[in-house]
Amino acid sequence: MDIENLLSNNAKSMRRSQIRDLLSVATRPEIISFAGGFPNPQTFPMEELKPIMQEVLDKEGKAALQYGSTEGVVALREEISKLYKREENLDVPVKNILITTASQQALDLISRIFINPGDVVVCGLPSYLGALQSFWSYQGQPYGLRHNRGLDEACNVLCATGKKPKFLYSIPDFQNPSGETMTLEEREYAVEVAEKYDLLIVEDTPYKNIRFSGERVPSMYSMAPDRVVMLGTFSKTFVPGFRLGWVVAPDNIIDKLIVAKQSADLCTPAFSQLVAARYLASGAYDRNLKKTCEMYKRKKDIMIKSFEEFMPDGVKWTNPDGGLFLFLKLPKQYDTRELFDIAIKENVAFVTGEAFHCDGSGKHTMRLNFSFASDEQIVEGVKRLANAIRTLYARYA
Repeated sequence: MDIENLLSNNAKSMRRSQIRDLLSVATRPEIISFAGGFPNPQTFPMEELKPIMQEVLDKEGKAALQYGSTEGVVALREEISKLYKREENLDVPVKNILITTASQQALDLISRIFINPGDVVVCGLPSYLGALQSFWSYQGQPYGLRHNRGLDEACNVLCATGKKPKFLYSIPDFQNPSGETMTLEEREYAVEVAEKYDLLIVEDTPYKNIRFSGERVPSMYSMAPDRVVMLGTFSKTFVPGFRLGWVVAPDNIIDKLIVAKQSADLCTPAFSQLVAARYLASGAYDRNLKKTCEMYKRKKDIMIKSFEEFMPDGVKWTNPDGGLFLFLKLPKQYDTRELFDIAIKENVAFVTGEAFHCDGSGKHTMRLNFSFASDEQIVEGVKRLANAIRTLYARYA
C-alpha cells in the first residue's frame, strides 16, 4: 500500500537522524567510534543502584510499578530542586518542574505547544541535531546564527519581514556539537535581546554539570525565570537508560506541557524516578559525578594531546572545559562526508558536522565524542583519523 497520501504534513516534515544512521555502521566491533554521544559505562553506578532498587521495591513497590502522575514523582522533583539550590543557589519551586522521558521528549513537547507550520526558531550554527529534528517535525524553520553577537540584528530583520521567532534555542554549556560555552556577557546579551523582542528562550543544559575546568557560568534562567524554559537530564550524568529528563518553566508553560505530555505518554515510569530520587538523596550522585568529570577530563586531554601529535596541518579543534564532545574543522575545500567513507576503511568513525547545521553548511566540520572510548582507543582512533585526513588531502593534491 502506498501511504504517501495518508501521511500528515508533520510526518512528511520529519528528517532521519544522520547520527543514528551512522551508528549502524560505526558499531562494528573493529571500528573505534567517536560518533555516539554515549556516556562511559564505567560511570554507571551499578553496585550502588542494586540495594536502592531493592529498597524501592520493598518499600514503594506498588507505587513504583503503577502508573504515576504526569508531572512526575514528587520526591524526584524535590531532589532536582535541591540540586539547583546546591549547585547554583537557585530557587526552583517543585511545582515548576515537569519530569519528562529524557530531554528529547521535552524538546518535542516544547515544539508541539509553540511551533506552527512556518514558525521560525533561532538557534546556533551548529546546533543539536535532536532539537533541529523536533523543530522540523512540527514544520518549524530553524534559523541558524554562527555568532551570538548577531542575534539582535537577526531578530530585527526577522520581525521586520513578519517572521518573528517563536523562541531562541541554546545549549549554553559545552554545546553539542561544538563543546563551546557561552560567556556571562553572551548570556546577558541573549536575555536582553529576548526582552527587547518579547521572545522566549529555551535553555538546554544536558552537560552543565560535566564541568572539569573553569568557573560555572550562571544560567539564563537565573537571569529571567519568567522568560526562560530550562531543560535538564540525567542521561549524561547518571544513567541514560533510565531516560529521565525535566523541564523548568513558568506556571503557564508548565501547564501546557503537562497537557501535551498526557497525550504523548501519560507519565514517565515511576520506578526509575523513585530509584533516582533515593540515589540523589543518598549523596551518591554528587560523588559519582565528581569521578565522572575526572575521567572525562583525562580522556579529553588525551584526545587533544593526540591531535597535537598526529593531526596534519590545517586541522583545527575546540578544547572544551566540560561535556562529551569537541569539534574539528578541516580547510573549507574538504568535505567530511567524503572523509567518513575513508575513515570507515581505516576503522574509525565520527559524525559529519553538516548534520548539525540547519542551513546545510559545515561540510568541512565533524564532531568527536571523547567520553566513550578507552584511553588506548582514543590514541589509536586519532591516529587512524589523521591517516584518513591525509588520504583525503592527497586526493586534492
